[in-house]
Amino acid sequence: MSIPVVRQYRWDEIAPEKVTDMISRKIVTGDREMIAQIWLKKGAIVPTHDHVSEQITYIFQGALRFTIGGEEVIVREGEVLHIPSSVPHQAEALDDTFELDIFSPIRQDWLDRTDDYFHKK
Repeated sequence: MSIPVVRQYRWDEIAPEKVTDMISRKIVTGDREMIAQIWLKKGAIVPTHDHVSEQITYIFQGALRFTIGGEEVIVREGEVLHIPSSVPHQAEALDDTFELDIFSPIRQDWLDRTDDYFHKK
């Protein structure tokens, strides 16, 4: 039986990925979960989308207005939002925002760069 590989990452050694002119991210993945640092400029929109992954969002700085099931939820610095699997949601940055997203299972569309909902008009 082989011993699983343990890895240590340093956020400052991971190059940010520019998702749009208003959004960038850094990603670390395991076999079944993923964590991402996200930066959103004030006014950035994450269009309505859904995914099989459960999502936990923690706001370090700023605020995001989520629209989930027709309801608005504002998540501010120090707050955490849990979004269950397959629930459509949208987000808007109310301020320049720095947040952490945790997903399980991993977002393969982010790794494959097929998350084209960011670019739909």
